[in-house]
Amino acid sequence: MMHAFMQLNDGTEIVHSDILYDEESKEYVKVYMEKPIMQGFKSAYCILPAYKWQNIEGFGELELAQLKDIIKSTAHLIIRFARQGGLGNAANF
Repeated sequence: MMHAFMQLNDGTEIVHSDILYDEESKEYVKVYMEKPIMQGFKSAYCILPAYKWQNIEGFGELELAQLKDIIKSTAHLIIRFARQGGLGNAANF
């Protein structure tokens, strides 16, 4: 399941998965960024806590650098919210 995390002023949406587990039972979170444009969407994935970026489509170097800064500065929150079932459930813990 994906949970809303943040919407940037330029319309970029940032959502994240619940906690997922790899084949070694290590936890990770998939963060997805999407920005609507005339021809469809710009998009990218980031896997936390490894900060592994994947499937980057349409974002320029400057935009991607800004997204990387945002994800880096909020990763601890994203991981915490993923453990709790999203931002909407964070107040219940």
